[in-house]
Amino acid sequence: MTVNFNDMKNMYDENICATYGRYPVAFVKGAGSRLWDSEGKEYVDFASGIGVNSVGHSHPKWVDAVCAQVGVLAHVSNLFYTEQGGLLAEKLTALSGTKKAFFCNSGAESVEGVIKTARKYSSDKYGANRHTIITLQGSFHGRTMAALTATGQDKFHKHFHPFVQGFRYVPPNDFAALEAEAKAGDVCAFMFEPIMGEGGVMPLDTDYLQKAAQLCEKNDWLLIADEVQTGVGRTGKWFGFQNHGIQPDAITFAKGIAGALPLGGFLLGDKLHTTLGAGDHGTTYGGNPICAAAALSVLEILEPVLPSVTEKGTYIREKILAMNLPCVKEIRGCGLMLGIKLDTITNTEAVSKLLAAGLVTLPAGIDILRFLPPLTISTEDIDAGLSIIKKTL
Repeated sequence: MTVNFNDMKNMYDENICATYGRYPVAFVKGAGSRLWDSEGKEYVDFASGIGVNSVGHSHPKWVDAVCAQVGVLAHVSNLFYTEQGGLLAEKLTALSGTKKAFFCNSGAESVEGVIKTARKYSSDKYGANRHTIITLQGSFHGRTMAALTATGQDKFHKHFHPFVQGFRYVPPNDFAALEAEAKAGDVCAFMFEPIMGEGGVMPLDTDYLQKAAQLCEKNDWLLIADEVQTGVGRTGKWFGFQNHGIQPDAITFAKGIAGALPLGGFLLGDKLHTTLGAGDHGTTYGGNPICAAAALSVLEILEPVLPSVTEKGTYIREKILAMNLPCVKEIRGCGLMLGIKLDTITNTEAVSKLLAAGLVTLPAGIDILRFLPPLTISTEDIDAGLSIIKKTL
C-alpha cells in the first residue's frame, strides 16, 4: 500500500497525539546512511533516528539476525531463560567492566531502574533519609516522572507537578558545587551524562569527572553514568565514561544498542550487582530474543568500526572549520556526537534548511546543530552531507 504525504499527515493529525513538532517529510525507505521520502527524494542521514540507527538503515547482518530470530522465537517473558539475553548480558558486562545487566525497553526506563537501584542500595546500607540523587543543570534523563525530575532543565518541568522528591541539581564542570552537596548528608548518588546531548552537546571535563568519582568513593555515593546517547560506540569508545579514566557503579544504555529496535537497560558494578533481588524490579518485554539478537549483531558490526569513529568525527570537525561559515561559532563533542554552536541563524532554522536541501540533522539546546550519524557512515556519505552544509549554511 502506497500512501502519499498529505494522506499520511492527515492520518497522524486525526489519530495521533500532537506531542511532536514533526517536519513535513515522511520517510519510506532507508539504506546505510541514506533515506528516501514518500515523494522519492533522497537524503543523507546525519541523525540516525536520534542516535538509534547506530549501524545505519537495513544493515544486511542486522536484517539477517532479526529475521532469523523472528522465525524461531520472538518472546517468552523474563520468567524463562533465553540464549540471546544471556549472551548479550555477558558481552555488555565484559565491555563495560561491570558484573550484572538488566534489560528494559528505553532510555527513560533504564534511568528509572538505576534510580531505584541506587535508593535501594542506600536504604539497605544506611536506612531512611539518604536518598537524594544529584544531577547536572542542563542534563536530560528521560520523560517518565522520576527521569523527568532528574532532568536538570526547567523547560521540561512545566505542567507536571508534583514531581518525585529527592533530586538536586548543580552546574556542570563545577566541582566545588558538587562537593558542597556532601554537607547535607542525604545524598546517595551522582548521575551524569559524559556529554550532555539534549543540553547542547556539552562535554564534561575529564578532571571534573575524575574528581567527582573520587568524591563519590569518599562519601559512598554511587557514580551513575547515563550513557543512553553516548554509549554503544557513539564517542569512539564502547561507553563515553571510558574516555575519562573512571569506572561508574551503574551505567544506563539504550538508543543505538539494538540498531532500531526498542531495547535499553543498565549495568551494575561491584557495589550494586547484588542489590536487586526477585521482585525488586521488572519489565515484560525487556531483553526479548528479537531485540537481544539485534543487539548482538550491532556489537558484532561495530567492533571493527569502532576505531574509525573518532577519525570520522575529527574529519567532520576539520572540514566544517575549513569552510569558514559565518554562522559557525564553535564545534564540540566527541566521536560522532558533534554539536555546532550557531550564530546568525537558529538551530531550528538550520535543521529545516538542511532538511529541504537533503540532509537530516537535529537541534539541541538553544543554539546547537547536532550530528549523530550512523557509526558505519562512509567517507563518501560524510562528504555528501558536508557539501550540503557548505551550500546551505
